[in-house]
Amino acid sequence: MELNEIVRLAENNGWDAQPNARLSAYTTFKVGGPADLLVTLPDGKAAATLLAACREKGIPTLLLGNGSNLLVGDRGVRGVVWRLDPKTAACTLHSDGVTVFCDAGLPLIRLCRFAEEKVLSGMEFAFGIPGTVGGAVFMNAGAYDGQMSDVLVSAEILEKTGEVHTVTAEQLQLGYRHSVCMDTGAIVLGATLKLTPGNREEISAKMRELLSRRRDKQPLEFPSAGSFFKRPTGHFAGALIENGGLKGFSVGGAKVSEKHAGFVINTGDATAKDICTLAEEVTRRVKEQFGVTLEPEVRFVGEF
Repeated sequence: MELNEIVRLAENNGWDAQPNARLSAYTTFKVGGPADLLVTLPDGKAAATLLAACREKGIPTLLLGNGSNLLVGDRGVRGVVWRLDPKTAACTLHSDGVTVFCDAGLPLIRLCRFAEEKVLSGMEFAFGIPGTVGGAVFMNAGAYDGQMSDVLVSAEILEKTGEVHTVTAEQLQLGYRHSVCMDTGAIVLGATLKLTPGNREEISAKMRELLSRRRDKQPLEFPSAGSFFKRPTGHFAGALIENGGLKGFSVGGAKVSEKHAGFVINTGDATAKDICTLAEEVTRRVKEQFGVTLEPEVRFVGEF
């Protein structure tokens, strides 16, 4: 692979490029081996330039985002891993007072605070989700009876062909933890949301309430990737795992949380192999006991 040319491209454009960067430092699970090259970009235009160069040279690429819904293999990721710099990401309010334009790299917590400041309701459900706007659109993130499809109007996406265009929320085919981008490999560069005028005290109170519920019920004191498994039809993954006697079950440094069985946590020294082995055993036992097949919500990337 001609990674030296990508390094030169990064240097010429003032992008940060780190060879052999440990991805454990960039994921909420705090596990994962090195990327051949990690590039941090300021905006979607830079992303289009980088991906075009990599495509021309046949170099594989992976968008890291905030690393909040990923399990990176212990052997790392070959090629170029890239992320949008959260420091340069922004959101702006349209003159209609309810439409918000967001860069994909914007952390959700900053979007929620922006909406609170502008006294707009609709994003309270996302307060405390450790992801970015792009990742939230990509997987139609949601919690506490809210999800991105409730507020999304359109998104700017970068196709695998290099074409950048705007698609409507309907064209994204948003479903439970799914968008068409997962099927096509398209990348979200920005999003347009329509929120609702609200009451500042009510918005703030709702955000505090949901954050408190997260802290009470979720093991936020340990590295994890959030809910590890998707919700099976007619069931709750956490309840199946708990009823199967698997709360506290561990493999190496990976453990099923005793606070919420839907979470797999890194107790301090877990490897990706530990987490995979644990997830496979949990899936096997739940299937054996209840006849339900659990599917990971977490994306597995890199070499295991």
